[in-house]
Amino acid sequence: MALTITPTDQACGAHVRGLDLTKPLTEHEIAAVRAAWLEHHVLAFPDQPMTDDDLERFTLYFGPFGDDPFIAPIEGREHVIAIHRAAEETATIFAEAWHTDWSFQEHPPAGTCLLGLRIPPEGGDTLFANQHKALDEMPSDLRARLEGKRAIHSAAVGSTGSPIESRFAR
Repeated sequence: MALTITPTDQACGAHVRGLDLTKPLTEHEIAAVRAAWLEHHVLAFPDQPMTDDDLERFTLYFGPFGDDPFIAPIEGREHVIAIHRAAEETATIFAEAWHTDWSFQEHPPAGTCLLGLRIPPEGGDTLFANQHKALDEMPSDLRARLEGKRAIHSAAVGSTGSPIESRFAR
């Protein structure tokens, strides 16, 4: 099956098909995925029965692992974190509010690889924002007010979670 990249109808994102992420990728395939990532910012690889080894191998194609000072990795792994939430849970969990993964670090990782294991039919959504598009379409008077400013990213405030179980390499 040939590699196909199909953009979503959203502000960012594309579906990638035609790769088997349970096997090492070629340099050509990695370059094609990287180009699609840079163009679309968020990539989904539907129906990939990946293991934790597969997830870590795929993550390393795009840069080194990051470090999470808040969440411990799963047993036997240094770089895989499990996010699990039962449907009946109502307590808040860290980072349900809009956030950028690890942007508060001096050297944040290039991105985050998520592997959904069980996702409910409703809720549990992970939403994404295209900051390039937001800047490009920002009214010129607001953009002028922001030019030259620096943002301070802080992890001082965590928030609530959603009913989802996934793993991701950090």
